[in-house]
Amino acid sequence: MSRRSGSTSFADRSPSVLLARRNLTRNRLRSGLAVLGIVIGVFAIAALGILGTVLELTATESLGGLGDQVIVTPNAETGSDSLDSRDVQQIERIATGAEVVPLVTGGAVVERGERRSFVTLYGTEEPASLFVAADGELPERHVRGAIVGSEVADDLGVGVGRTLGIEGRQYRIVAVLEPAEGISPVSPDGAVILPPAAFVQEEVTQVIVQADSGAEAARIAGDVRSQLNAREDRVDVFELSSIIDQIGDFFDLLSAFLLAIGSISLLVAGVSILNVMLMSTSERREEIGVFRAVGVQKRDVMRMILVEATLLGVVGGLLGVALAVAGTAVLYLLVAEVTLSAVLAAQNGFYLLVSFGFGVVVSLVSGLYPAWTAANERPVDALRGS
Repeated sequence: MSRRSGSTSFADRSPSVLLARRNLTRNRLRSGLAVLGIVIGVFAIAALGILGTVLELTATESLGGLGDQVIVTPNAETGSDSLDSRDVQQIERIATGAEVVPLVTGGAVVERGERRSFVTLYGTEEPASLFVAADGELPERHVRGAIVGSEVADDLGVGVGRTLGIEGRQYRIVAVLEPAEGISPVSPDGAVILPPAAFVQEEVTQVIVQADSGAEAARIAGDVRSQLNAREDRVDVFELSSIIDQIGDFFDLLSAFLLAIGSISLLVAGVSILNVMLMSTSERREEIGVFRAVGVQKRDVMRMILVEATLLGVVGGLLGVALAVAGTAVLYLLVAEVTLSAVLAAQNGFYLLVSFGFGVVVSLVSGLYPAWTAANERPVDALRGS
């Protein structure tokens, strides 16, 4: 009966957390090094996980709407370099509800006074479906004038209202396009968009289908292949959503690899905490023996040692998470390609929580053996130092 009351009295006067804090501050250098190991491990897991997510989202965002696009071109192996009107009509029937933009492509030297530049020429009556104007206004139906890309406008020093010379003909500029921000099958920066009638050969060289979703784009691509290539492979169909899926799979693998590297560093930190706890309990062997002799239960001794290990994990985990957040902020500020949406992605918060929890769990597990050893040693042996 007296033993029980003694145990309760001890627990009341010296809570486990207070004892744990006191014991950890006895050797600040050793405890600090153990915390540093947890900090490095947690930071590695969180930072590498966030880095993988930021890389994936930034790459995906740079692709723009490519996942919703299907590009149909003639199959060069058949000897054809254009799509006829029946092909275009059939694609339009298959892609009902999506935007279908036929393009005529070519190249030419553009002149403005003494300045000359070789550019890509696109011919389409629906430029607003593919491009965005930075200056001027894109016509709903492009029948005259020229639309120039941002690089062409800069190289030649022209703007809306000026004229360009292309193969002996003069075209008035009706709009200047915005610089392209992502990857696109049609590169507008170094191009000039003309009406299809301006080309000697007006036959369509490619058709771009802008669907509402990646799934719809996949459906359209499959139907185009099955119907237009029923007898022979007359057209090539590029379904860009499949490329984006492959990019996503690659970054998932990269993230898993980076997390594995971070986890190894955290496990090494766990070994450091195990060593700290073993040394700490060895140095306090007689003290623990006194506790046990006055009636402190085994579970109380174990609780004290485990609280010490958990405190190391919590402090190290919080510092590691703080460093990971700071590192992500620096990455956003220094790397222009990194977007705010990629930094604030919910998956990044998940990595912070997982890394913190993993750090605490590793610390707790590392303290189990020292706690069990200290709690199960006979008080007489501990007091004798044998």
